[in-house]
Amino acid sequence: MHDLIDLDRYPLDRLDSAEGRALVAICQADLGANGMFNLDGLVRPDALAQAVADVAPVLNSAAFTHRRAHNIYFEPEIPGLAPDHPALRLCETVNHTICADQIPDAVVLRLYEWPPFAAFLAAVMQKPALHTMADPLARVNVMEYRAGEALNWHFDRSEFTTTLLLQAPEGGGDFEYRSDLRSDDDPNYAGVARLLERRDDRVEQLHLLPGTLNVFRGKNTAHRVTPVEGDRSRIIAVFSFYDRPGVMFSDAERIGFYGRAA
Repeated sequence: MHDLIDLDRYPLDRLDSAEGRALVAICQADLGANGMFNLDGLVRPDALAQAVADVAPVLNSAAFTHRRAHNIYFEPEIPGLAPDHPALRLCETVNHTICADQIPDAVVLRLYEWPPFAAFLAAVMQKPALHTMADPLARVNVMEYRAGEALNWHFDRSEFTTTLLLQAPEGGGDFEYRSDLRSDDDPNYAGVARLLERRDDRVEQLHLLPGTLNVFRGKNTAHRVTPVEGDRSRIIAVFSFYDRPGVMFSDAERIGFYGRAA
């Protein structure tokens, strides 16, 4: 893996060393303070170029275009909220998605399936273990956002999201987030409405560089990717890990996300 990731700077394969323990501690501190941590330059430049070369032809020829109007919850209704409540304001997301079964030999699959990668994430998240997904489509997705396209405001369903930016656009495509907008005990619908009405002054923006691993707690932090500008698209890989083995999506979930069940 030395040819793929910078193991001198990020000793994912030596978590029991002093350097490995220090890396885990730094990531845990960032996660606690900011709800995320970033490993910039994790993937080496040559491997990053190969990663883009792996996926670009498939994105151009066989991607599923997912265009949808949605609210921040990705739910048709929220119990207790009127349909016209400002927290349920609709927005649009457009992206082009390919699945793991379409890129079986890709660099991003090599990283995903490398056991120390999951062990590192488990150590940071203070879990006994994390497992790759059994689902042949959902385990790794690569998403592309072209000019004018964006991932709009939402909360994640999963506890944390792991992404690797493969290609940055000429402009736009920045990660915006509002930390701790809600909690497990308080949905803060009024605060959600303020955010969607652009009246929240605590929104932060993160400009990621290609090759950066971003691990993010998005369950209670609202976030989006701003519209892409220019001819170069934004391409990002999304890795799915779970605290139990054998996780699969249902056929209905696959069709909803990818336009096909198998």
